[in-house]
Amino acid sequence: MKQQFPRIRALREDADLTQEKLGRAINLPQRTYAYYESGQRMIPPSVLCALADFYHVSVDYLLERTDRKEPYDD
Repeated sequence: MKQQFPRIRALREDADLTQEKLGRAINLPQRTYAYYESGQRMIPPSVLCALADFYHVSVDYLLERTDRKEPYDD
């Protein structure tokens, strides 16, 4: 079963970014990012962390484990 990641798409669209621009920002080819966004490939932890840092949200938010966007306190 394919795992989809609707929040990474929603965050990208809310930021008015193309997949290509976001991929460049986190050092990924557009096609690779597209596979992650559509759920055709699992997102590696390093990419999840890069996305969370880029959007200033928690990885749990990206994975829909919480509705709280803010990263956790240190």
